[in-house]
Amino acid sequence: MHRKATVETKFLRVATPEKPLELFNGERLTDVTLAYETYGKLNANRSNAVLVFHALSGSAHAAGYNPEVPGVDNRWTDECKIGWWDGFIGPGKSVDTDHFFVICANYIGGCYGSTGPCSINPATGRRWGRSFPHITLSDIVDSQIRLLDHLGIEQLHAVMGASLGGMLSLSLATRYPDRVRTVIPCASGLLVPILTRIHNFEQIYAIESDPDFKGGDYDPLHQPRRGMALARMIGHKTFVSLDAMAERARKEIVRRSADLSWYDLTSPIESYMLHQGAKFVQRFDANTYLRILDAWNRFDIVREGVAEDLVSLFERCRQQKFLVFTIDTDVCYWPEEQEHMVKTLKKAGIEPTWITVHSDKGHDSFLLEPHLYRPFLRAALMD
Repeated sequence: MHRKATVETKFLRVATPEKPLELFNGERLTDVTLAYETYGKLNANRSNAVLVFHALSGSAHAAGYNPEVPGVDNRWTDECKIGWWDGFIGPGKSVDTDHFFVICANYIGGCYGSTGPCSINPATGRRWGRSFPHITLSDIVDSQIRLLDHLGIEQLHAVMGASLGGMLSLSLATRYPDRVRTVIPCASGLLVPILTRIHNFEQIYAIESDPDFKGGDYDPLHQPRRGMALARMIGHKTFVSLDAMAERARKEIVRRSADLSWYDLTSPIESYMLHQGAKFVQRFDANTYLRILDAWNRFDIVREGVAEDLVSLFERCRQQKFLVFTIDTDVCYWPEEQEHMVKTLKKAGIEPTWITVHSDKGHDSFLLEPHLYRPFLRAALMD
């Protein structure tokens, strides 16, 4: 038996024909299900809830051991079975489930149980595929607000997330300021940096250029493998520091690749990158990846928050506490992005706590090094 606590994914229908989900672009979704997990216990006055937003290719499974998720086909690989933030969430951990009721949901547009391109379109009886609409981060937030309503949570004790999850935390904080007390974005920003936007577009182009993509009409069991693998390699080099990548690559075997007809691999780092791409193809869906990258590149917190500018947007949040994390070796959301965030918050009359984490792991430090975040998270949450 697995030693970690076994958890189960739950499902909630948050949109129906009678109560559709209105998307930011004006379209409607009339049948939306969210996959979510909870950890810990909701207290009597429902004041101890913490909502965690996952990053780009994460899932609702943030902690514990989950052997399977219904309807996820073969994407639920061994890599997915331990919660992606298991080092952070649990009894006595940074987000202490002896005190807090923690919620994490898979995004709409996702491929781990929530309604997305892999789901059945009730209007056609077939998978949504390429016809699944464009979504924004505000749409993801709106769907999860409905989950909070279902759970009877009027105000969150805290909302938190790293990378894309940090942007979602900021979206919720500014669009629903009365629904959260503490906001904790990590390795994130108020804008999409130019280099990040370019990397995201390169990934989109790699998938779209694969002949097996078929304009998005591929068989989900026969993915555009090369395009997906290349996309992941493009993204991966921004998530892991070069030093950490070189260290991991020492364990990789240099060998020929069936995907290369002329070039022979010359370095362990090349086989390491091919391995990262191949792993990702097994566990994720191409149309889902495009939808989330698209939402990331479209992110406009001022427009989605219906404000004049960043300062007026965050003036709504003066009753909230902010803990902002920077990772000093991050090349996905450079430290300058958090500096800009902190300056904006101060202009809006908010005095955030700003912590710089010194790590050799790069952007992925927020997944790998819970001990570096623990004292600051515990202080912010227990205050």
